[in-house]
Order: sequence, then structure tokens, then C-alpha cells
Amino acid sequence: MYKTWETEIAGRPLVIETGKMAKQANGTVLIRYGNTSVLVTATMSEPREGIDFFPLMVNYEEREYAIGKIPGSITRREGKPRDTATLAARLIDRPLRPLFPEGFNHDVQIICTVLSVDSDCEADITAMNGASAALILSDIPFSEPIAGVKVGLVDGNLIINPGEEERDRSDLDLTVAGTEDAVLMVEAGANEVPEEIMIEAIELAHEEIKKLIAFQKKIREEAGKEKIEYEIQEIEGELEKEVREYVTEKLDDAIRTFEKLTRNTKIDEVKEETIEYFKEKFIDDEDLDEKIRMISKLLEGINRELIRKMILEEGIRPDGRKPEEIRPISCEVGVIPRVHGSGLFTRGQTQVLSVVTLGAVSDEQILFGLGEDETKRYMHHYNFPPFCVGETSPLRAPGRREIGHGALGERALAPMIPPQEEFPYTIRVVSEVLESNGSSSQASVCGSTLALMDAGIPIKEPVAGIAMGLMKEDDKVAILSDIQGLEDFNGDMDFKVAGTKNGITAIQMDIKIKGISKEILIKALEQAREGRLFILGEMLKVIDKPRPELSPYAPLMSTMKIDPEKIRFVIGPGGKMINKIIDETGVTVDIDDDGTVYIMADNQEAGQAAERMIYNLTRDVVVGELYEGTVKKIMNFGAFVEILPGKEGLVHISQLADYHVKDVEEVVSIGDKILVKVTDIDKHGRINLSRKEALKAE
Repeated sequence: MYKTWETEIAGRPLVIETGKMAKQANGTVLIRYGNTSVLVTATMSEPREGIDFFPLMVNYEEREYAIGKIPGSITRREGKPRDTATLAARLIDRPLRPLFPEGFNHDVQIICTVLSVDSDCEADITAMNGASAALILSDIPFSEPIAGVKVGLVDGNLIINPGEEERDRSDLDLTVAGTEDAVLMVEAGANEVPEEIMIEAIELAHEEIKKLIAFQKKIREEAGKEKIEYEIQEIEGELEKEVREYVTEKLDDAIRTFEKLTRNTKIDEVKEETIEYFKEKFIDDEDLDEKIRMISKLLEGINRELIRKMILEEGIRPDGRKPEEIRPISCEVGVIPRVHGSGLFTRGQTQVLSVVTLGAVSDEQILFGLGEDETKRYMHHYNFPPFCVGETSPLRAPGRREIGHGALGERALAPMIPPQEEFPYTIRVVSEVLESNGSSSQASVCGSTLALMDAGIPIKEPVAGIAMGLMKEDDKVAILSDIQGLEDFNGDMDFKVAGTKNGITAIQMDIKIKGISKEILIKALEQAREGRLFILGEMLKVIDKPRPELSPYAPLMSTMKIDPEKIRFVIGPGGKMINKIIDETGVTVDIDDDGTVYIMADNQEAGQAAERMIYNLTRDVVVGELYEGTVKKIMNFGAFVEILPGKEGLVHISQLADYHVKDVEEVVSIGDKILVKVTDIDKHGRINLSRKEALKAE
């Protein structure tokens, strides 16, 4: 049955309709915010045998017809998802995942297809709200609706879902998602925003979220399907008792091994020994395989319980630290020869090598998204090879996690990159994770700050990052600074915060339980600030400011300004002149529409030669000035001389010498270099030259 509902958010209409399109999916909505339209479908299939996790897949599909364009690929079809689409899919997945019931292992796929785009109404946040609406209308078990909004900070004022013009001027790009009772996910890029303003922005967002959830509840009441019943395999009470009695003490001893690899080995040995013991015990049982599967699941649960108990009740972390304690830190710069800048950051058993490369303006990344095409002059790429966790696996293109962590690091550092007018380079940083035991994305922020300063890039302020964790059982709460992998896996929150000494530049928070209170959020942010400042202090002991000069291996960049009307003279017909400059000097030349010329050269001489050529192509011919020109053509009445590229004048036969000349070729030949003086430019722009006057001036 076709139904439609409408509300308003940030002064723009939000419309949800169902029952017209894609009716075979378990739940479908067409959601429109302003003129942005997204079709969201939620589909479920039967559980696969042997699956003991929840296989949720979120796809965010961009269609270029949404902005009235035909794809530029050879096939004229959309290709693999762009990074922006991958990041949008992650943004939607993260707040939804914790709200599916434990033990529900059916495949669920959410597909968000962007049908039209209004630049003032962002499609990713529209799709997030549509995903929740599709789920609550479906028969898929989903405990409660979520909603999301964005917050900007323009001229000191917090704005819900800022439009395109406001986003361009905003010091904050914050996305918040949550339930009626609590915040579930926070994602932000910021220009050194203080913690108290960030808290205020999150609170403001949550008030809007509550309104959207009330709207969704109304939709569910009017059109929601009855949720399916599903089976959860219960573990026999007697079996659980036997396993706990056999393994708890052994597992507890293994967990208290502080070194990661040794601890992992001991835990694996205990689990294997337990499995073998019970295999022997139940060797004659017909359901042996099912029993072993249950025991394996029990072992994971007991392991989690023991880790959480040790932290919450004893205040001891798996590596022996106190909750607010940071692992030992080591920093180095200039560790790789010949590159433009490098930094090695080690924190406990997490180690990241970041390497900087400087390039020309034309090296900027072109962003083909659903909106205006843009370019990006600062790029941060994150690689997570299998050896960093002591494993083997095929090497493939960057996955969602690597793209997400790279984007987070980029967001953290981008506000500190000097503007193009001050530093006319394109900058790429690659962070190679060499060892990982938690918080590698924030280690990449720290390593990249070191590398940028080592490269001599005048960043506004150094940036450090830290990952915070949470353990919560009833009234017992432990906030953990600088979490390691075990704490992340068994904890209730992964809260990454990056920033300078002045404020926050990036946040990414994921809650694995049904939200956290404002008090916990405030405490976590304050503890993160203290940890961030400590880490920053350790970094600054190694390099406290950008190097005064670029690496000798970095290309030299110079800029010059020309009249925009004369850009065509530098380009030349069919690119003839600019190609000549490049071929003769070996430089790279980029020209902005405003007449700014960027010249990148391997050495100073090549750069200066290119500058001279461009100067001569664009300079004006001035009456009374002397020029060295080249004879291009000889006529019986005089010689045509090129005094600047593409600019010729006539030296009349009477002006060739200070004596009477009968034949032009007595004095000059084609190709001769002669000194001439501009005597006149007539109303038609014709240039008159005199060699006789030039000789007098000498």
C-alpha cells in the first residue's frame, strides 16, 4: 500500500514514501530531502550454515544521472564505488550494526541508490535516515530506529544540516547518529574546535535526532511489518558449567601475559587444549561437531568476560597499564633517504612509517562525485599489510577499512596544511602500518605530522591522535586511553580523537552498546585531550617545528602572476608555446584561470629559464625600450624582427644603420640577432623598430 509522510528539518522538507517502488524487498523507502532523492532497500535472506556472526552489507550507489551527467569511462557506465561512496556506506553501517539483536545471523543487505542530488541537502545523511526507515518498515529484526544529522560551525554559530555555501565557510563538519536515548556514532572534521563546543554540537544534533526518531516511530506504527521470529542456538547449561570449570583459570593466566604475541600464543594454546579435551570426552556423541562449535563460542565469551572483569574490577589492562596510561612512544624523522620527508612513529606494538611526496599543482587528485567536480591537493593514504599483525593473506586494492582510516587521517591534518598561495605544492602522505596492536589510524596521524615537518612543509600546528576505549557493565565504567587491539575487540567503544594543542581536528566514534551518556562522553573527551597533549609533547622532543628548507630531492616550485588575458599567449595555438617551454626547460607548468602560474623544476636554472620565457611571452612592448630580436623575414624595404615571442616589428631600411643602406641584406640576414629600439606602435598595433637608434643608445 502506497503511503507518504512529511516533516521538516533545518527548514527543508523531508519526505518518506513507501509502497510504490521495489516492493519485493523486505523494506523500501524513497526518501527526499529538498531535491535530493535516495531509494533505500533492506533485504534479508536465510542464514547460511556455519555462520556465527551477523553478515550485514551496506552499499551506497552513486548514479551520475543524479547530477545530469554521463559517466566519463570508456563503457559510459558507473564503475567501482568511489572513495566517497565507500565512506558513505561505512557512515551508514556503523550506527545500524549495534542495534541488530545478538544471535541474529541472517544476511541483511541495505542498498542506497542516489537518484538525484540537491547540493544543499547532502545525500549520505539522507540515505542514513532512509536506511533506518526501510528497516523499521520491514520484517527484519531491528530493535529501534536511528537517525542522523550534520552540524556546521559558521561564524561561531552551530547550524543543523548546513547548505553548500555554509559548508564552504564552516569550521566544523560533524555527523552524529543515534537513538532516541543516546548517541551511537560521531564523525567529524574540524578546524581546531574546542572540546566544549564539540560537546555542544553533539547535544544539538541529538535534539534533532530525537525529532526524526519520533517521525520514524509514527511511520512504523502506520505501516511497519511484523518482525520475523528467528532461532538462537542456546548452549546447554551443563556443558557451559563444565567448560567454565575446566578453562577459566587457565585462560585467566594466559590473558595476564603482557606481551601481545606471547599472550595470543598462550590463549590459542589454552583454547586448542580445551577443544581437544572435550573432543575426547564427547567422541561418541552424534552431535560432536555442534558441541565443539558451542564450546568454541563459549571460549570466546569467557575470554571476553575475563578481560572485561580484569579491567573493570581490578583496574588492570591486558598489558599491565592503568586506564589513562599511554604506551611507550618512540619518534624518528628523516628515516628514509631521498624521499621528500619521512617519520616513524611507534607506540607500544603499533608502528607506522609515513612518507611525504611533493608534486605539482597538476598532481592534485580530481574528485568525480555527485556534485561539482573538485580537486584535492592534500592526500593521505593508509596501507595495512598482513605482516603488520604477523599474518599472511593476498595483497589486494585498499578495502573499506583502509579507505576509511586514510580519510580520517586526511581529515585530521587537512586544516593544518598551508594554503596554496603560501605553499604551492600538491602533497601526498602514505602511512605504512608496520606493526599493529590497536590505534594504527591515530599512529598514522602522528607519523604523518612528523613526516610533514621533516619535509619542511609549514603546517600551522602539529597534530597528534589517540584512540579511546570504554568498558561498561551496569554502573562500572572504565575509560581507556590509547587502546590496543584486544581492548578494542572486547570493548564497548572505539573513540578516535585527533587535534592540536588548541583543539580538535577530527573525531570518529563508534559505540557497540546502545549509546553512552553525556557524562561519559565529556570524560572521554577530556581524557583524550590529556593523552593527545602528552603524545604531542613526545613528538615535539624529536622535531618541534617544520624544517626551514625543503629536502634537496624535492622539486623547486615558483609562482608568477600574469594578466589572465595573456594566458593564451603562454599556451599558444594548440599548446605550441607551453609545450615548447616544457620541452626546452624540462619543467612542469600549471596555470590558474586568475593568471597564477606554477612552475615546478628539478633545479633553479630550469625554473628561471621557464620564468623568463613566460615573462617574455606576456610582457608588453614599450616604446623607447631596447630589445634583442631575431630577424625573421627580409623585404626590399626592411627587415621584420621578432623582439618577443610571437611579437614582430619592422626595421625600415632607413633605420638599419647610421649610414645609407642600399640593400637590406648588406646589413642583416635571416636568423641574425640584432639590438633594436621601439620607436612607435601605431593605432593598428604595428610595431616600428630602429637599429640606428639602438646603436646610438649603446
